Amino acid sequence: MSFDNLNLIYPLQRALSEEGYVEPTPIQELSIPHLLNGRDMIGIAQTGTGKTAAFILPILHNMSGSYKAPRPRFPKVLVLAPTRELAAQIGDSFSTYGKFTRFKHTVVFGGVGQMPQVK
Repeated sequence: MSFDNLNLIYPLQRALSEEGYVEPTPIQELSIPHLLNGRDMIGIAQTGTGKTAAFILPILHNMSGSYKAPRPRFPKVLVLAPTRELAAQIGDSFSTYGKFTRFKHTVVFGGVGQMPQVK
């Protein structure tokens, strides 16, 4: 199996190729086709297995098919993460995989200050 077999749009395939990705991980191989078809899914896999790409790639792919200029203050996607670190990682992944698309993203941190979390 290769990323070519997943039928992702060319800008995503180009970004994956530029990052040196050739074969999807098991979680990506199993989840991306379901998510591309608009189905819901819960996936569990160890850290470092590509879960973030497994949900970001279908998001970017599906949004590309119905691109409309975004209305101010109306986001198309909201991804919630339990930690600032994970939110930043997800933001980096949107930058990496979406760099050849026309989408913009931002990362917003909320909640309590960092010191209570560190303690």
